[in-house]
Amino acid sequence: MTSALLNPLVTRLSPPPIPAVQAWGKSYDGSLGPLIDLSQAVPGYPPHPDMLRWLGEAASSLAYTNYGAIEGETSLREAYAAHVSQVYGAKVGGGNIHITSGCNQAFMCAVMAVAAAGDTVLMSDPFYFNHETTLSMLGIETGFVACDSANGFVPTLEAVERALTPHVRALALVTPNNPTGAIYPPERLKAVFDICQKNGIWLILDETYRDFLPEGAGAPHFLLGEKNWQDNLIQLYSFSKSFCIPGHRLGALTAGENVVDEVAKIMDNLQICAPRAAQGAVARALPALIEWRAGNRHEIDLRAKALREVMKDLGGWKLEAIGAYFAFVRHPFESRSSTEVAEHLAKKAGILSIPGEYFGAKHTQFLRFAFANADAETIQQLRSRMVDFSL
Repeated sequence: MTSALLNPLVTRLSPPPIPAVQAWGKSYDGSLGPLIDLSQAVPGYPPHPDMLRWLGEAASSLAYTNYGAIEGETSLREAYAAHVSQVYGAKVGGGNIHITSGCNQAFMCAVMAVAAAGDTVLMSDPFYFNHETTLSMLGIETGFVACDSANGFVPTLEAVERALTPHVRALALVTPNNPTGAIYPPERLKAVFDICQKNGIWLILDETYRDFLPEGAGAPHFLLGEKNWQDNLIQLYSFSKSFCIPGHRLGALTAGENVVDEVAKIMDNLQICAPRAAQGAVARALPALIEWRAGNRHEIDLRAKALREVMKDLGGWKLEAIGAYFAFVRHPFESRSSTEVAEHLAKKAGILSIPGEYFGAKHTQFLRFAFANADAETIQQLRSRMVDFSL
């Protein structure tokens, strides 16, 4: 079959980046120790034993073998609504929740609900590559809100205003950010939300990594308590990282009930319902594993501190941003692309990272480290491998 017979909106996309990066690691000879994988963001510790037990019980139960409610299991929708209400200090009901098969699917559902082919959705630059490719394959135009190291990769209000055009239907932001790790302050998010309300566009807020904000950070924002938030806000979340179950593909969307109704139409064609056994297990885990999740937040904080220590005065390498799961690191090889640097870092030093240009062409001086993948002891090994690294 020739490519002329295939959908050009898909054929023009690059292959999935994570497998390409991980293939570089196969050429590493192990001379500096085991491969350190800081590429794909995966929990660097196992699920709680109770989580595994509840998954097993649900998977072996006849109750979850048939189709379920498109919007999600009532038990999980209500449990998650109670969780959201507690985290954000707002009143959110089960009718505001739609369960999806992972947060990438939640994003696809959200943009399909608010934008059509030819419309524009804004993203930060650097951007999360799966968001950009989702928009591209749907025929939705992408606009960019420039973010830079001088502002900690947090979008300025001026940059948001500059990016607005008559065709913009939504602004999609990720906080804590993927790829930079930047944490958007509540007051900045409120100001951005006000711009969206004023201009009649949606704010799609992906908060996959919110459970790993620094200890004592408080509520990520207070937007769910704003008057008529349902008219302009869609909030996304993933259970994968918090419960260490990325293979079970479970995410959630929080929005007005009218948006949930529209998403149900989309989900009925995409998947009908998210995995039911995982929903049953997470509904039990949400209230039961609060202390365990708090301990994991502390562990991730220790890993972030270890990386900060490693990066001090490290031969031209510079930590430009860090938070939750990710760090955005400036490499010292000005004449070389981030893809070249990442490939050689994998093959020669046994460190897997994602090239910055995968998150936008102008970010070729950066690498993304998913530091949450590795414990503090492993992170400390980065220094000896990077200090003498050369191309």
